[in-house]
Amino acid sequence: MSAGSRPAGERGSATVWVVALAGVLAAIGVAAVLVGAAVVGRHRAAAAADLAALAAAEHAVRGDPGACAAAGEVAGANGARLTACTVGGGAVVEVAVEVPVRLGPLGVSRASGRARAGPVAP
Repeated sequence: MSAGSRPAGERGSATVWVVALAGVLAAIGVAAVLVGAAVVGRHRAAAAADLAALAAAEHAVRGDPGACAAAGEVAGANGARLTACTVGGGAVVEVAVEVPVRLGPLGVSRASGRARAGPVAP
């Protein structure tokens, strides 16, 4: 056998390895994008909950009975849906929101966020 020749059974094996490696890299890339989308959704939910709680607390401090309505408006403006809102003693507000997260071919999931806001105790 000369130096430039290969056994007939190994012809094209490099192509198979390259295709397999490309498939693995594509799967890793898709997984990274899906994890990134989930993380971004979680951060969006947390931010929407924080802003909604602050808006509701501002209304609750003034004695406005529409504090949870304000929280719902702020959550909606941030692409979230208000799922819970309670105004406790001392105008402390707790809210929970959900944000839709699109995960491509896996469909739409939901990320949730919770926040609490109110006046600082003296």
